[in-house]
Amino acid sequence: MREDTVAEGTEDLKALAAAYGVETSYTDWRGRPADVSVTTISSVLTALGADVSSSEAVGRELERIDRECRARLLPSVAVVFAGEDLLAADDAELWVELATGDELRLHRAEPRPSSAAPQAATAGGPQAAATAGRPPATSAEATGFRTAYRLPLETPLGWHRVRARRGDREEAAPLLVAPSRAPDPGERSWGLMAQLYSLRSTRSWGMGDLADLRELAAWSGRALGAGFVLVNPLHAGEPAPPVRPSPYLPVSRRYTSPLYLRPEDVSEYTGADPEVRRRVAELAAPEQARSRTTDDIDRDAVWTAKRAALELLVEVPLTPERAAAYAGFREREGEELTAFATWCALAEEHGSSWPSWPADLRDPRSAAVAAERERRADRVEFHRRLQWWLDEQLGAVHDAAREAGMDLGIVHDLAVGVDPGGADAWAYRDLFAPGMSVGAPPDEFNQRGQDWGQPPWHPQRLAAAGYAPYRAMLRHVLRHAGGLRLDHAMQVFRLWWVPQGASPADGTYVSYPYGDLLGVLLAEAHEAGAVVIGEDLGTVADYMRDVFAERGVFGTSMAWFERDESGAPLPPGKWRELCLATVGTHDMPPIEGYLNGDHIVLRERLGLLTRPAAEEYAELDRSLREWKELLTSLGLDTADMTAALHAFLARTPARLIGVSLADAVGERRTQNQPGTVDEYPNWRIPLADAAGRPVLLDDLPRHPRLPATLGPVLDQGGAH
Repeated sequence: MREDTVAEGTEDLKALAAAYGVETSYTDWRGRPADVSVTTISSVLTALGADVSSSEAVGRELERIDRECRARLLPSVAVVFAGEDLLAADDAELWVELATGDELRLHRAEPRPSSAAPQAATAGGPQAAATAGRPPATSAEATGFRTAYRLPLETPLGWHRVRARRGDREEAAPLLVAPSRAPDPGERSWGLMAQLYSLRSTRSWGMGDLADLRELAAWSGRALGAGFVLVNPLHAGEPAPPVRPSPYLPVSRRYTSPLYLRPEDVSEYTGADPEVRRRVAELAAPEQARSRTTDDIDRDAVWTAKRAALELLVEVPLTPERAAAYAGFREREGEELTAFATWCALAEEHGSSWPSWPADLRDPRSAAVAAERERRADRVEFHRRLQWWLDEQLGAVHDAAREAGMDLGIVHDLAVGVDPGGADAWAYRDLFAPGMSVGAPPDEFNQRGQDWGQPPWHPQRLAAAGYAPYRAMLRHVLRHAGGLRLDHAMQVFRLWWVPQGASPADGTYVSYPYGDLLGVLLAEAHEAGAVVIGEDLGTVADYMRDVFAERGVFGTSMAWFERDESGAPLPPGKWRELCLATVGTHDMPPIEGYLNGDHIVLRERLGLLTRPAAEEYAELDRSLREWKELLTSLGLDTADMTAALHAFLARTPARLIGVSLADAVGERRTQNQPGTVDEYPNWRIPLADAAGRPVLLDDLPRHPRLPATLGPVLDQGGAH
């Protein structure tokens, strides 16, 4: 919309923004109201497919939405929690076709309040304001439906199909009956949190891998009584160098990075002839030597060596039993596996950003892509095989964790999004909003805001697809997991969209049908028997935490962020029970670094501070003084702040306690400094102690700092 037409069309523009879930104002991290610029609102609406070129165009868009919503009988997808009602058009005949083939007739239920406000009398669409600040929870509410139909109590959980008829009009939509709550983890449990790539052993190829994770889980479960190990996202990265280091900017969340394979643990290695095994050992040796140093992790070198070894192993013939197992894996994964492997093969030749490919290869359904798939069939097969081996090694890790007595086992991390040039963005290109990236508004630790460079899901198109890519992604991550951590858990509710070329501070929130996304998440978690943990730090609307608690989703409470109304550290008795309690996160320095103000030194050097360094140091001194006063009042010895802080966590009612492996060994360096790319070696820091000496997995059972760090957690009820 042109700036000179803003004055006359602002109200309609705001109404259109509301219809699409685009916020026109928000509350910043200081609790102050902030308005979103018309330029940003218009850019976001354009990315969502709305015509905002003039006031007249905005008016036509509002009329179209209203007309289309009035004509609908069903939402594009219906997600209903067990024991709750389905919303659909008034005066319609509804029935459900169950997955078993049986049918259930639905009848109108007594009206009851919805989480969204009733629509205005003249509006059949979603543009009315929401109750208590909540946007519409489901696609049904967003469509404007308010008539409830009672699902029989015997309706089984899972995916079905609902049909509606009114007069000569009939519609059908997918129906998910989701469990009302996420699985409960049972008794209190504690676990280690590790950035897996940073944890090397004498057998690692330059970075931590799944064999290292298996050993960490088995040792910490048996020797320490840990109930889980929480690891960074293991999502797929680039198939050829350069491989970007961030685990939070993958090319696919649907598949796993072969960087984490241990070649010697591939079954075909056992059956390989001696010459192949000798060549694999030669490839491993330089990387294993690098694992004994504190040199930055070099993923390009690691993948170059591992890829060469795995290319040798893929030539080893499969036994009949192995061939049958591989056939079963391919059948389960279907066309999505082939699409991913095809992208990998094309990326090896044309680079890992599909928008720069020849035009006829940018559409995954094109004849040119099909021809290239045939031409590069050997490379497609290679990348399919890698995912099979990864699935086997991931399964071995989780099995080892449970066999070691862990209540949960491995808790995997789910990144917020994917690389715009990657496999998911290519395979599902129509389901992402163009010209937008996901980030975060300014907050206390990132005062310029953040732009993560990830394209956001288009909310309406994702719903129209029945959430199929979202379901497949969750199922993959949960396949060998006892839990799932949602990085930036607000991804279920809303995301901060930043228009291309704009400052991260000049973005806005776009809402998602959180009831739908949460229902799909709980259905997959229920199938896997996995606990769900939401990283709900930073700027979070109150209703989001309420919804998570209602559905049994754990939050994340971090010591440095938990404060009372006066800004002082929150006493342990006032912490949440339904949370993962930690001291810090991967975006902050470990305890030793924080105590020494390393994060201020780093941000000052990189020009990331928005106020004088002296004020930052004064704020840190005040915070640490308050923490020491609180810890002392609880009878804790602050001479060892790491031990005292973990003893503090053990006194909270939190059901899950996470201990960073970096804190446990005294590491000072942060893994990631938000707002930087190459200015700091993000995600490339190998595990070391406070003196900068490398700490290997082999060292952990005898590491001198571990008893002091973990003792308070074990002694005061943190063990399962």
